[in-house]
Amino acid sequence: MNKDITLLVMAAGMGSRFGGLKQIAPIGPNDEFIIDYSVYDAKQAGFTKVVFLIKEENYEDFKNTIGKRVEGHIPVEYVFQKNDNLPSNVEIPKERKKPLGTAHAILCCKEVIHEPFAIINADDFYGRDAYINAFEFLRKRNTSGQEVYGMIGYSILNTLTESGAVKRGICSISDNHLLELIESSVKKEDGKIMATPLNGENPFEVSKDTTVSMNMLLFQPSVFSYLEKDIVEYLEREKENLLHCEYLIPDCLFDMVRKKFADVEVIHTTAKWHGVTYQEDLVDVKNAINELISKGEYKINLWDES
Repeated sequence: MNKDITLLVMAAGMGSRFGGLKQIAPIGPNDEFIIDYSVYDAKQAGFTKVVFLIKEENYEDFKNTIGKRVEGHIPVEYVFQKNDNLPSNVEIPKERKKPLGTAHAILCCKEVIHEPFAIINADDFYGRDAYINAFEFLRKRNTSGQEVYGMIGYSILNTLTESGAVKRGICSISDNHLLELIESSVKKEDGKIMATPLNGENPFEVSKDTTVSMNMLLFQPSVFSYLEKDIVEYLEREKENLLHCEYLIPDCLFDMVRKKFADVEVIHTTAKWHGVTYQEDLVDVKNAINELISKGEYKINLWDES
């Protein structure tokens, strides 16, 4: 069995969300970003390589900040998400500048990832327990027969912010396997947790024990062959909307289950999410990091090997 396990960091959207890489707010005592802690946790859990999926125009800034801090500690590769990175029999209008979506971003990495891998968002702090569980799943997964991919499932209470609504994938689960994923806007209202589906369906209340996806997904390399075929069919269906459509991994994941291409096992974590969805969240993230430093989970200077 191939012992290499890769962490794919989805960072192609960083420029648009933060107004440019240089504007990302450091959250560690030595100007570390959330990505630094993600890579550190993954390395501690056993991951052996990191792939950063970024925009080409962000490469120099990214490499000179995050890259130079982590490259001495774990092998790193960079991949650019480009709209012309498609199967040879399809193309999209050259006028389209917006990236094609998260599933396409993963497909762009097929030439550099040949081993089991986990994907994460660049701007989410997932917690050490999530990486440990992800690594163990990918290390032990037997790929004979039907594919079994994974999703790290969080308790919804561990993923909310007091600052406002957040986007979460509400999970329907049977015997620890994913049945349905409803992408929703979630917030606390009058003591209740309310989810508003992004597809326009009616809002509904969820219990505090509800499992949600934070897009920490676990794959085998076989996912690339699925996406390479599926994106052709997707773009054909969306041929009247090629300037605006988005090929998204949560939708693909549900389709894989529906088409019986793969099962998706839900691996629960006790970790608490932190992120800067709102400017007001920044203090909370910094306080959480400082608390973990005080407990000895992180060094004050994260990458100091002394």
